[in-house]
Amino acid sequence: MAKPHQEFGIDFGLSGLIKWFRYPPVGNEAAGLDVIASSADRYEGAFARRLLEDALRLLDSPLSGQAVTTLWLAGTFRGFDLERLGIDGRQWLRRIADICTSRIRRDDPSFAPTAPGAVPAGGLSDAVLAEIRAVGAALEATSANHSYSAVPYVVPTLERVVTEVDPELGFRLFLRAMKAFFVPISDATYDRYVALGKLLGLDEAVVDDGDFNWLDQGLGPR
Repeated sequence: MAKPHQEFGIDFGLSGLIKWFRYPPVGNEAAGLDVIASSADRYEGAFARRLLEDALRLLDSPLSGQAVTTLWLAGTFRGFDLERLGIDGRQWLRRIADICTSRIRRDDPSFAPTAPGAVPAGGLSDAVLAEIRAVGAALEATSANHSYSAVPYVVPTLERVVTEVDPELGFRLFLRAMKAFFVPISDATYDRYVALGKLLGLDEAVVDDGDFNWLDQGLGPR
């Protein structure tokens, strides 16, 4: 599958879907499936292809269902709690993939999902890991110890996505977790994220969608 990262001008794929489960929180499985179907239909179904690619990459990876659940809970701030609903993370990805496949087949009845190709060697895994580790202590402390939305092991799970799945997907899921738990960043950090995002082929709107908590209050992106 091709990866035209800048076709939407917003966050996309799994990280984009997760945002729509965060604001407002989605309370039950049926409503969650409706959100997926609505998301897959965006941009005349083009969003479904990007979301399917992310889901298939994770399903094709060695990440366990619990690891996928950790990524989901971190991004949604437990706004859609797979653990409470008794849904395994990999099972949830398969439901996402099935909905996306059905939407794509509305326009292309012969469509058959295939495993995504290998991630191009861009040498960016180390750069993404460096940014995660730079705020890792703050993110892990905030997420693992939150009073009502605690999610442990977020940082090591994100690191596994970067090294074992796809650094670009790992970066998007990292940004979503940072925003969900309101981890503050400075202008300098933001500028680094934008620069790294551009190297990964991401629009600035993916990096900043209005959800970041700014350390330098009143400044923010210029």
